[in-house]
Amino acid sequence: MIDTFRIGAVILAGGRGSRMHSTIQKQYMLLNGRPLISYALEAFEQSCADELVLVTGAGEESYVREEILPVLGLTKLRAIVTGGKERYHSVYEGLKALQQCDYVLIHDGARPLVTEEIISRAAQAAVSDEACVVGMPVKDTIKVADAGGFAESTPDRSRLWQVQTPQAFSYPLVRGAYDRLMADETQQKGITDDAMVVEHLSGTKVRLVEGSYENLKVTTPEDLVLAEALLKKRMNPRVAV
Repeated sequence: MIDTFRIGAVILAGGRGSRMHSTIQKQYMLLNGRPLISYALEAFEQSCADELVLVTGAGEESYVREEILPVLGLTKLRAIVTGGKERYHSVYEGLKALQQCDYVLIHDGARPLVTEEIISRAAQAAVSDEACVVGMPVKDTIKVADAGGFAESTPDRSRLWQVQTPQAFSYPLVRGAYDRLMADETQQKGITDDAMVVEHLSGTKVRLVEGSYENLKVTTPEDLVLAEALLKKRMNPRVAV
């Protein structure tokens, strides 16, 4: 079904990664001897996506072209574009670089354990329902805190999901939503991901699709250690994590 449509992917690699406590941006830190961003790029290269756009931080374009891309042999990468001040600015730059796609997947490059299967599920859900996010049901009980730091309420865990990327959409839908956001950026307040942009600025409901508990986002040094262990397990299933 998805073979009849052109699918693009925007991969974000412009974050500063302040919580890593490193002078090197997290997307370029080594993970099992390779730059972290290379894993997501490789997964999308081998996926159902037809073309890729990589969004980097300002001044990082030459480094990516010269130090990271040559060894990957990517055939689907169509553009490297410079991101903006905030994540939503970077997403918008990536969307503008994808002009001929029917559907688009937006992925945080700091999630190196994304798989072809997850990407395919997201793309198929976007074709079926126009908008989807991958994620997983939460495992822990969640408490809502009040202003004083006391537990105020406990939402029903059976209805809670932790949201991941990729998030996938009809291209006209998500591009239209971002066009409206960029025309009036005051609407961005309280919006934390692409699904919320689509929900708030188009009224479209977003389908939840299973990702993987291993599809973690590397945000802290501890995440990097865990991601490294999971990658070693993927290469050798007998390795315990």
